[in-house]
Amino acid sequence: MQRRTLGRNGPQVSAIGLGAMGMSDLYGPADEAESLATIHAALDAGIDLIDTGDFYGMGHNEMLIGRALRGRDRDQVTISVKFGALRDAAGGWHGTDGRPRAVANFLAYTLRRLDTDHVDIYRLSRLDHEVPIEETVGAIAEQVQAGRVRHIGLSEVGAETIRRAHAVHPISDLQIEYSLLSRGIEAEILPTLRELGIGLTAYGVLSRGLLSGRWTADRPLTPGDFRGFSPRFQGDNLMANLGLVEALRTIADARGATVAQIAIAWVLGRGDDIVPLVGARRPDRLTESLGALDLTLTDDDLAAIELAVPPGAAAGERYAAPAMAELDSER
Repeated sequence: MQRRTLGRNGPQVSAIGLGAMGMSDLYGPADEAESLATIHAALDAGIDLIDTGDFYGMGHNEMLIGRALRGRDRDQVTISVKFGALRDAAGGWHGTDGRPRAVANFLAYTLRRLDTDHVDIYRLSRLDHEVPIEETVGAIAEQVQAGRVRHIGLSEVGAETIRRAHAVHPISDLQIEYSLLSRGIEAEILPTLRELGIGLTAYGVLSRGLLSGRWTADRPLTPGDFRGFSPRFQGDNLMANLGLVEALRTIADARGATVAQIAIAWVLGRGDDIVPLVGARRPDRLTESLGALDLTLTDDDLAAIELAVPPGAAAGERYAAPAMAELDSER
């Protein structure tokens, strides 16, 4: 397994991480036995970065990961946890809580569900616009001093917030959406990270399945599936985006690769300070994703990809309007 370091102050991790959200939430039903098999397959393949959120399945995802790690060497796994999202019993969303006293509360529950004494990277899921980021990061820093957290990360915040947070405590990495269809970070956020020596863990590298190469216009969605109300999966937007995928498929076929492998390899090639998270829910999908590590894109490949999917080519925003309005990274 290739290795990368998350910024100047972060841990060394596998070049690809496993995003576990879909095993519990937001993408329809998941098979628990298959989810556990996928986590085990990832660990056996050398993936040692697992990303979760305490609100994925209202704690289910953390408990799933805790089960998967039983009998494994805990110190050989880097667990990244997002916190702060407020939900109700029906699965609704009610903002973010980044108050210092909430930090300690969220973390206590996370440690119990994961059955561990520490979290490797802890980060607020979205900026709480009512609480200065300095206060939230300061509260996490207290948990670092107590030994319950090893590194502090950020999620979906803009350049100014990154600078303010990093001034309080060294930040290991920013987690944010980055893919061929979501390149907005390249203008200001990514240069800021590199200036400060902060790594990037990229989620959504397959754009919620659009860049898997398997999505079809008539694919049925179960109630509660995020993609049922994601702008990029609606009507004319979906048809336009599937057209981009077909252009990528031509490039992939020429390389003897899959569309997904091309998309992941592209993110891997954007810099050694970037670690893509893949959201595989089945061992075979994980195996496909890992194939991207053996795919080196040539200058001709990159030029062809740039023509097929130029910056800004995606039709539709990456979230619905209310969620976009809450993103500090989009301000």
